[in-house]
Order: sequence, then C-alpha cells, then structure tokens
Amino acid sequence: MTSESPLSGALTRAFDALGAARRADAPTLAPREVGHVVTVSTGVAKVSGLPGAGFDELLRFPNDLMGIAFNLDEDAIGVVLLGSFWDLHAGDPVQRTGRVMDVPVGAGLIGRVVDPLGRPLDGRGPIVGSGRLPIEREATPIMDRAPVSVPLQTGTKVVDALVPVGRGQRELILGDRQTGKTTLALDAILAQRDDDVLCVYCAIGQRAAAVARVVAALRDHDALRRTIVVVTEGNEAPGLQYIAPFAATSMAEHFVEQGRDVLIVYDDLTHHARAYRELSLLLRRPPGREAFPGDIFYLHARLLERSTHLSAARGGGSLTALPIIETEAQDIAAYVPTNLISITDGQIYLSPTLFALGVLPAVDVGRSVSRVGGAAQRPAYRAAVGDLKLAYAQFEELESFARFGTRLDARTQGIIEHGRRIRACLQQMELAPIDLPEQLAVLEALAAGLFDAVPLDALPAAEAAVRAAAAGLAPHRRARLASAAPSRAEDRAALQTLAREALAKLGAP
Repeated sequence: MTSESPLSGALTRAFDALGAARRADAPTLAPREVGHVVTVSTGVAKVSGLPGAGFDELLRFPNDLMGIAFNLDEDAIGVVLLGSFWDLHAGDPVQRTGRVMDVPVGAGLIGRVVDPLGRPLDGRGPIVGSGRLPIEREATPIMDRAPVSVPLQTGTKVVDALVPVGRGQRELILGDRQTGKTTLALDAILAQRDDDVLCVYCAIGQRAAAVARVVAALRDHDALRRTIVVVTEGNEAPGLQYIAPFAATSMAEHFVEQGRDVLIVYDDLTHHARAYRELSLLLRRPPGREAFPGDIFYLHARLLERSTHLSAARGGGSLTALPIIETEAQDIAAYVPTNLISITDGQIYLSPTLFALGVLPAVDVGRSVSRVGGAAQRPAYRAAVGDLKLAYAQFEELESFARFGTRLDARTQGIIEHGRRIRACLQQMELAPIDLPEQLAVLEALAAGLFDAVPLDALPAAEAAVRAAAAGLAPHRRARLASAAPSRAEDRAALQTLAREALAKLGAP
C-alpha cells in the first residue's frame, strides 16, 4: 500500500475546495433598467425605457455625465443634465442609479472652492467629506425652531444700526446691477473673521472674473479658512446653476445640525430663476408671468425655508441667509423680487441714485426693513440709534424741498445739517467691516450731536479719530457692550466722553 504523495494531497484538497465553492455559488439574476436618449437640447434630454425611475432620481449617461429626472411623462422622462452635454447623442444608453442627487459634507469642505457636485475647483486635491446629504431636504418643523434673538454683526454701520440681521434670519439684498450687492454680502462674511460663524458663499451663474475677485478678497482677509465657496459660472449647464443653492444649503445644514452658526450668501437668485425658467421652457412646462413657470415661488420658498434658528433641543444652531436679487430699472415690483420680498424677513435695498452720488454703501434706508428688528439687535445699539432712522428720514424729506431754494428756518436747517452728518457717518469703505465698539462710539457721537459742529469735509478724519479712540476701550466695557445685558447709562456716557475727547484733540468745537 503506497502512501499518498504531498503533491497529490494538495491537489485533492484544492479540487475539493473548488468544488465546494462551485456548489455554494448560486447565480442570481438582477434586473437592470437601461434606457436610451431620445432627444438632446440645451441642458436637457428626453429619455425613454426607464419605467421605474422616480422624480429627482439621479441618472447616469455616458462619460460619467449625470442628470436628474425632472419630468415624468407617460412615454418619456425629461432630464436636467448636470454637466457638458455636447458629446451626448440620441440613442446613447442611460442607467438608473437608484438614489437622488447628493453632495459631500463635512469639515473637509471648509476653505475649499467646489462646484455644486462637490468636485474641487481650487487645485488643492480631492475633497474628503465625512458623509453625503441630499440636496433637497425638508425644512425644519416649526416646533423645532427657536425665535431669532441673537444678532449677526455684518460690520456695516448702516445695516447693524438701522436694518439689523439676526442669526437664523433671511434678509434679502436687492438693487440694480453694479450697486454693491455682492460687496455688502462679502463685508458680512469678512465681519465674522473673529467669530464662531461659518460662511458659505454660493455664486450662481457669475462671471469667472467676479468669482475670482471674491475668492481673492476672502483669502487676502484671512476669511477663506472658515468659508465654503460653491461656484457655477454663467457658461455652465443651467442644470448646475439650478442645483447650486440647494447643494450649498445642504453643505451648510451639516454644520447647523452640529449646533454651529452658519451664514450663507446666494449670489444671486436672479440667475437661478432664469436658469430654472430656461430648463422649464425646454421641458415644455407651461409659462406664466414673465415666462417663469408657476412654481418659481415654491422653488425659492422651499430653499429659504431651510434657513432658521434651531431650538436648544436640536442643538441651537442657525442658518442665516442673505439672498441677492438683481432688479431692472429699480423695479422692485417685478415678479421674482416681489416673490422673494414676501418670502424673506426683510430687505436691504441698494439705490443706484445714491450709488451715483457716492453714498456707499448705497442703502436706501426708507425702502429697507428688517421684520425681526430690535429683537435681533444688541441693547447697546437700540439705545444708541434711538430716533436715528426717523431723523434720517426727516432729513431726506426736507433735503428734497431745500433743493428748490426754499428759505428755511434755523430749526429746519439744523435738521438738514444733522442729517447730512448722519449720512456721511453711515458711509464706509468696501471690504472694511467695522468692529462693534467702534460702531457704537460713532453712533453715540451722532446721537449726542457731537459731529454737528464738524465741517463735512473734515468729518472722515473726525470719525476716524473717534473709532481709533474706541479701539482702546476697556475690555470689561467692550464685553458688556457686546452682551445681551441691558444698556447702561454709564457705558453710553463713557462712549460719548471718549468721542468728545477725540474730537477735542482735532480742534473740533
């Protein structure tokens, strides 16, 4: 009897293992839906052969081109394409993915420039996200929200004093083109440089040069390290412009759910509405007023409704939105501007007339309003501004009559001179947000009439002297001014004394 050789035993064991694996392997048939492209238009395609596809489902085309199922007709699907569609032709295969459109989220996005699909545009390597969230999400239920009561400092005197913005608020910025809308929102981002507020800047259909200037400003002022920049350029597919604000909001909501405060800027929703109108008309949706589809209001409402202040039980985070809208010929009664005015919690209107006169920022105080108001303003501001808005409105009314050469009494002339100094003091340079103590010192000096004796041409130097003096304010007093504690008369007196001493050094009366 011969013993089995080692090689023979190894072969036997190997064949036994292969046989067991073959018997254990039970092949299964998995059905897969593959459709084909029927027609291709600018940014949209019509697809047939996918009867199981759902609304908003992500579809895959050749060359890794993605699309969103938008119209579910009886015999075909209208698809919004998310990328370059020039190589797509009729007859190309289309596959279902079984999921909706989502984007990467997490700390790996902070400081990066990405597109709405989460792909990097800054050449700094791949994005490392901590998870993914769908771009379309339900807004927070009413019972999980808290009142807007914590102010968001924008660093702009006229906004913080007269049109305050709170954390969790939606404040619309509107005006004609080239009136400083983006600059105002950018100043608000820069003002958070020493705060705990994260920022998201969403550029929708903007020129590449304009986006590059914004990114350069953020980098130069050390604000990019806490900002996410989501970019779609004007020459990109309208589908990318359509999903951009939703994708940016999901990126922001990830931090809000962790209890963080986030500021998001949509620049601007005019281009977003036009992109949606283009897609809707190409997909044969019926047009309405100004050729916009009837659901354009619902589109922006469900986007901005996601901005809120969460209750303490949900972590207490907040998402503050600054949507931007471009008007034409100062027509704020157009379809999209009126929609957004009714959706948001107030608006900041930038006047081209003031811009042409050199009043920067060109905020029209009479047409600007914050529906949250003093509830989102520090007590020190409420005490300082007092009747400032009323005095400024009276000045504007009287100034229009004074242009006709009307003889004015001394009291009326005094109101006009005081109003001119209010207007001059509310001006400031772009990309130069002002800290809270410096703003309060200037506002207290205005309220006390300390600038009334200063000639208008010397007012910039006088204001700079007051601000420089306020920078040396005692730390305990600075902390008290920045707190939610009731305003103290001694703090107001200290600011006025400080301003009076600074003006005395300049030789002001």
